[in-house]
Amino acid sequence: MDKVVELKNVTMNYHTLDGETQAIKNLSLDIRRGEFVSIVGPSGCGKSTLLSLISGLIKSSTGEILINNEPVKGLASNVGYMPQRDHLFEWLTILRNTTIGLEIQKKLNKDTMRNAERLLEEYGLGEFKYYYPNQLSGGMRQRAALIRTLAVNPEILLLDEPFSSLDYQTRLAISEEIWLIIKKEKKTAILVTHDIAEAVSMSDRIIVLTRRPGEVKSEHVIQLTTCENKTPIICREAPEFRIYFNKIWKELDVHV
Repeated sequence: MDKVVELKNVTMNYHTLDGETQAIKNLSLDIRRGEFVSIVGPSGCGKSTLLSLISGLIKSSTGEILINNEPVKGLASNVGYMPQRDHLFEWLTILRNTTIGLEIQKKLNKDTMRNAERLLEEYGLGEFKYYYPNQLSGGMRQRAALIRTLAVNPEILLLDEPFSSLDYQTRLAISEEIWLIIKKEKKTAILVTHDIAEAVSMSDRIIVLTRRPGEVKSEHVIQLTTCENKTPIICREAPEFRIYFNKIWKELDVHV
């Protein structure tokens, strides 16, 4: 697979009233087209900063970030960002929420509206498109947030702990649904998560970061023995699942 995202010796320093804080240090990383990659690491190690850099929300202090061999300069139009909270507008219907990104980008037309409605229908929200966010469950809201992100047809999806606000049972179900949607839509995905089990079950590859300033500590290509139609829930039953989990747990130095 060819590289779709490249980070080359990226460093990110934040300047505050208390001085300079280095969030990321000399970090190099490649993401291949069609991959689902998870990034894990201790709290405050720069995981979310990394997503902000890739999306073009912020600019690195040093180093280079490329998408499809082109330097990231400002907001990347082919990148979709799904944050921890769904940020749905409570006064808009689910359909209007889904198309808000298209409106902002001045891409809303008959074809893109038709595609947004297709996504809602195909992924179980068609009958709720005229509902308001407060009429939906937490899991359905997250699904709507993903569909809103997909509606602008991004090539790369950045997922910043999108399931963290959900209860455990809902989290399992929605992470499974969203993984299936991403694979069906053939998107490249980068997930930031604190949940090692979630990372192992969903990912093709896991990047472990050090404590701040974040550097790449290790990389794990996930190969699980499951049946052909694997999904994140099925992957948790694989004999290798616990081995990956324990190895990454130890690398994170969670007790230090």
